[in-house]
Amino acid sequence: MAAHQSLGQLIIRRLLLGLLLLLMISGIIFAGTELLPGDVAQSILGQSATPEALKNLRLEMGLDRPPLERYLSWLTNLAQGDLGTSLSSGRDIGEMIGDRLGNTLFLAASAAIIAVPLAIFLGLIAVLHRNGIVDKVISISTISMISLPEFFIGYLLILFIAVHLNWLPSSSIIYNSMTFGEKLQAIALPCLTLTLVCLAHMMRMTRAAILNVMSSPYIETAQLKGLSAFRVIFHHAFPNAISPIITVVVLNLAYLVVGVVVVEIIYVYPGMGQLLVDHVTNRDIPVVQAVGLIFAAIYILLNMFADIMAIIANPRLRHPK
Repeated sequence: MAAHQSLGQLIIRRLLLGLLLLLMISGIIFAGTELLPGDVAQSILGQSATPEALKNLRLEMGLDRPPLERYLSWLTNLAQGDLGTSLSSGRDIGEMIGDRLGNTLFLAASAAIIAVPLAIFLGLIAVLHRNGIVDKVISISTISMISLPEFFIGYLLILFIAVHLNWLPSSSIIYNSMTFGEKLQAIALPCLTLTLVCLAHMMRMTRAAILNVMSSPYIETAQLKGLSAFRVIFHHAFPNAISPIITVVVLNLAYLVVGVVVVEIIYVYPGMGQLLVDHVTNRDIPVVQAVGLIFAAIYILLNMFADIMAIIANPRLRHPK
C-alpha cells in the first residue's frame, strides 16, 4: 500500500512540476515574441500604411497595453481554450492548428511504429553479436546516421528515391479526401527520414543499456547455468535494462513530434512545423506563440511520461537514497 502511495505522490509531483515548467516556458515564448525586432502592425499593413491605420491596428491587437497585462490576458484565454485569432488570415488559431497537429502526429506515429521496434531489435542483435562483424556494421551505420543532419538525409533521399528512381513523390502533400494508403505513400519519404534519424540513437542506447547490465551477478549466474547467449540477453538482461530504454524511446518520440520542423519544410508537409515557419515569415505572433506553446506542452508531457514509466519499470527509483 505504501508503494502505491509513493508512486502516486511521485506522479503528482511530476505533473505539478510539468505545469510549473510549462508556465515558465509560456513566459519565455511571450517575452521572446515581444523582443522580436520591428513593428508588428507595420509588417502586417505594409510600408504604405497610414499612421491612423497603424494606430487602429495596434489598438485592436492590444499593443497599447503593458506587456504584463497582455501576457496575463493571453494566459487567461489559453486556460479557457481560446488560442486567439490569426492576424494574417483572421481564422481561429485552434481550428488552424487542429488539422496541422493531426498531420504531424500521423507522421510522427508512422515513423515511431517503424523506428522503435526496429531499434530495439537491432540493439539486441548488436549485443548478441557484440564485438563481432554484425555489431560493428550496425554501430558504424548508426554513427553515420547520427552524424548527418536531418536536412542532408532528406535531400539525399529526395535525390535518389524521388528524382533518380522516381519511386516516391518529392513533396508530401496530404489532404482529408485521400485514402489511408495514399497518405502512407505521400509520407513515405519524410517518415523514412525521421526513422533513420531516430533509429540510430535509440539503437545505440538500447545496446548500451543492455551491456550495462551484462556484468551483473545474476547475468553471470545465468551464464554459469549454461543458458544460451540468446536466453541470457532476451530473458535476463533485456527486462532489467527496460527502464533506460523506455526513457530513450519516449524522448525520441518527443523529438519526432517536436523536431519535425526541418523535415516538414523539406517535404512541404502540411504539419505544425510548416505552419510555424509560414507564420514566422508573416510575423503572425499569436500563431507563433500558440504553436510554440503546444510544442512545449507535448515535449513536457512526453518527458513526464518517460519519468513515470521509468519509475514503474524500476521500483528502486521510488525509494531514492
